[in-house]
Amino acid sequence: QVQLVESGGGLVQAGGSLRLSCAASGRTFDGYAMGWFRQAPGKAREFVARISWSTGSTYYEDSAKGRFTISRDNAENTVYLQMNSLKPQDTAVYYCAAAASGRLYYIFEVDWWGQGTQVTVSS
Repeated sequence: QVQLVESGGGLVQAGGSLRLSCAASGRTFDGYAMGWFRQAPGKAREFVARISWSTGSTYYEDSAKGRFTISRDNAENTVYLQMNSLKPQDTAVYYCAAAASGRLYYIFEVDWWGQGTQVTVSS
């Protein structure tokens, strides 16, 4: 049973930074894609960033490019999302996600979800 546990959300002013963590357990994740989605109030859940557990290659949604950095610590089985230059429109619940196929962009590709962590950016 895979478990994904997020932490690190909170309230920050516009222009500030937060680092989200996702502790993964339950199996080895070689070949998996791990990533982050977010869901703002009244909006659909959307892809933010992903990382290959094996190779470390990354991919970002346009809104995250240049401001967010996804990384992983294989020894700690943890995925991070460093978010800089935060904007009010980044306010959302952020979800960690895992895909055994190694493909992670669409919601239907997600095999496991974390419980989510709230990020609120004030103007």
